[in-house]
Amino acid sequence: MGNTATVADTLAPLLRTALGDQPPIRFEFWDGSTMAPAAEPRGVMRIRSKDALSYLVWAPGELGLARAYVSGQLEFEGDVFTVLRSMQQSAPRDADLGWDAALRAVGAAGRLGALTHHPKPPPEEVRPLRGGLHTKRRDAAAISHHYDVGNDFYRLVLGESMTYSCARFVAPGDDGAAPANPAVPLVDAQRAKHDLICRKLGLRAGMRLLDVGCGWGSMALHAAATYDAQVVGVTISHEQAELARERVAAAGLRDRVEIRLSDYRDLRGEEFDAISSIGMFEHVGTKRSAEYFDTLRALLRPQGRLLNHAISSIGGSRMQNRSFIGRYVFPDGELLDVGAVVLAMERAGFEVRDVDALREHYALTLRQWVANLENDWDRAVSLVGPGRARIWRLYMAASALGFEDGGLGLHQILGVVPDPRGEAAMPGNRRGWV
Repeated sequence: MGNTATVADTLAPLLRTALGDQPPIRFEFWDGSTMAPAAEPRGVMRIRSKDALSYLVWAPGELGLARAYVSGQLEFEGDVFTVLRSMQQSAPRDADLGWDAALRAVGAAGRLGALTHHPKPPPEEVRPLRGGLHTKRRDAAAISHHYDVGNDFYRLVLGESMTYSCARFVAPGDDGAAPANPAVPLVDAQRAKHDLICRKLGLRAGMRLLDVGCGWGSMALHAAATYDAQVVGVTISHEQAELARERVAAAGLRDRVEIRLSDYRDLRGEEFDAISSIGMFEHVGTKRSAEYFDTLRALLRPQGRLLNHAISSIGGSRMQNRSFIGRYVFPDGELLDVGAVVLAMERAGFEVRDVDALREHYALTLRQWVANLENDWDRAVSLVGPGRARIWRLYMAASALGFEDGGLGLHQILGVVPDPRGEAAMPGNRRGWV
């Protein structure tokens, strides 16, 4: 008699090894067979064809899963946060995912006919970048991969504030002691974040601010309109620079805001009263962190302040080339330990005056971005295609969970350049800005 085993029969032992005896979600396979938990499933994972297994065989682990998902050969239904968290929590800590499991997976794929061809990676995948790590040319290519995907798509995801960094969810009048408040609208939370940074920097009328990695100009616009600062914003994304200039003109602020298409390393011979770097440091990396802080230190006058706002991770982590984030989202991205950032700032000559942790606020920010994407999914797909829309949904949802469980952090670090007498002209405590 021939083999009558279904796809579910063939793959069930492997799924139980990876996710426990009762996987929390329902699996549906291309032959119509299913595998479901005894309790109500927390979502559905649909494997649409044997190509999904082929991706996993030829690129075992995270990269293969990413290719299957981005290509649409693997899909899931249900609340994305619940599905991801359930799968994360159900995996046995002592799961045998070594060579034995790999050999069993290859054998199962062979029985299902998934070894007959090597599927091409989805077109959204970044190809190997040329040049040395964090050279200007390579950084420009990495930034373009992520940011030059269409301003209309970013507007859909980010909302009217067009701000691609952690917001600050505080109610009006809050002194900063209350927990992050999810009832605060995203546009107000982004405004609160920008205002906090301006106050930490001590901005006043006529002061000169450099915004490194200015994005679509939101921080520059707030500093100029609210504090009457003179702002220079720099970005190496062509699409960001174009829209930022349009927004400056529409706000009537061309006399106070200049947007440059420029690398921060090209800034020489200028002096600023304050520098903000918001969500840009993740692209700098350990290799260039000393150069980064030395460059910014040289641009500040005595008693000038730097606010570095960046994602962090304990011990630091580089977004590896074979990871989902490294291959599809942030090529060459790197997260530094907050302690390493403080040390690098001090070595560059900054006196570190404040470290502020905002990870719960970033989790709320990401959840709102995911909601924006899902609420206008068809338009998002029409703008960037289904593959890139899937990438963003997965990366933002997974990141939100990382901030919620503490695997990721978000820190604002405030440094000041003491004058020759060692004076920093700082407020006596945080009440000066919270």
